[in-house]
Amino acid sequence: MSVRLAVRVHPGARRSGLLGRLEDGTLKVAVAVPPEGGRANAALSELLAQRLGVKKRQVTVVRGLTARRKVVEIEGLEGAELARRLERALGREARDGE
Repeated sequence: MSVRLAVRVHPGARRSGLLGRLEDGTLKVAVAVPPEGGRANAALSELLAQRLGVKKRQVTVVRGLTARRKVVEIEGLEGAELARRLERALGREARDGE
């Protein structure tokens, strides 16, 4: 079982974190590393794994390796569980950012 998630990445940000959602439901994410040599993709996978409570190896960028818009596959989660964990993580990010 796995689920795919559309993501819009802002590499080279001041700090890493989940920023919210775009109108189409795409998750906005900032990573504090530049997009060089796959470092931003690795940071994205690590951040999502941490926020979603899964292992890093369960998170894979499957489309858009060199683009800001990406599709990430998360193994071990179904759609409803991913949605629940994302909402909880976004809520935490909002509280911590205040």
